[in-house]
Amino acid sequence: MNPLKIAIATDHGAFHHKEALKEHLLTQGYDVVDFGCFDESSVDYPDTIYPAALAVSNKEVDAGIIFCGTGIGASIVANKVKGIRCALIHNVWLAQVTKEHNNSNMIAMGGRVVDIPTALECADMWLKTSFSQEERHQNRIDKMMALED
Repeated sequence: MNPLKIAIATDHGAFHHKEALKEHLLTQGYDVVDFGCFDESSVDYPDTIYPAALAVSNKEVDAGIIFCGTGIGASIVANKVKGIRCALIHNVWLAQVTKEHNNSNMIAMGGRVVDIPTALECADMWLKTSFSQEERHQNRIDKMMALED
């Protein structure tokens, strides 16, 4: 079985978080596609987040983990892309619940909100958690996704 392919992206507000996550995921055997940014120079988060979300939506990658200073802008941009269910999270419990209940295909975190160790723990929890398959959750997801049409 091929390793999961994970899109990662950020703006300058969480550059070090993205870099730490990339190394962490590669060490665990994931295939990582880095959409930037690639240094601490100022960049507008839509320029990096939108291409990552498109890659998830188009199934070029299996999932996405994105950042910006707060995670708010990144999550809003990602959720503009059809088919994306991106949750803004800041702890391990939210990482678990968004996969179990919402079957999220992306998560967003804020570099100024969570420290790097917490971000890595959240990513690990989200990636290892499965969707619950409960009918009540699937019904809600179906209604949510129908809003795009």
